Amino acid sequence: MMKKWIQKSLVVAVALLTFGVISPNHIIWENLLDEKAHQKSISSHNTEHTYSVEWSEEQQPSSFLEDAVHLAKEQSLLKFGSRIGPVIADEFDEIIFPKIQEAIEMTLVDLDHQKLNSLAISENPSGNHSEKMFHIYESTTGSDIIRFHVRTDRKPQDGYYFNFHYHTVQDQFAKHYKLGDIYWSKNMPPKWLS
Repeated sequence: MMKKWIQKSLVVAVALLTFGVISPNHIIWENLLDEKAHQKSISSHNTEHTYSVEWSEEQQPSSFLEDAVHLAKEQSLLKFGSRIGPVIADEFDEIIFPKIQEAIEMTLVDLDHQKLNSLAISENPSGNHSEKMFHIYESTTGSDIIRFHVRTDRKPQDGYYFNFHYHTVQDQFAKHYKLGDIYWSKNMPPKWLS
């Protein structure tokens, strides 16, 4: 009993110290975690959550899930346009997009194979100053499962930031799940898609 407590404390301590860079699913931890905990692990740091998903052999991901990350990236870059994209692309790739991928995996991990195969990603992100990047929805009903948005925030004295967040159907899209912020400048950014 005490040994498991020490193992779990060690995993949490490493996750906190490395900000999730080394996850409990890493090869180092394979000998410390039992098989059941290794299937789906969740580690958290500060008030934000970092997730890691492993699919069991009988729960193989659908072709949608395999393409979802690629399509999500494509729609995000389309949203940024040629004026915003080049400025924030590196930071988006390093900080925000891995969290988008984690959010997609954690939201879809419990869906059965048939439901996964009925999912789609919306095209045509909104322009001007609207928030929508892309939504993942059921193609048969048109009902959204998860919505990814970016909002432009102005912080006095600092300037403009892009606030990336998502909403899920689990709480009727009421809660903002923060993915992170990217600083723009003190000048107002151009419109999306420009």
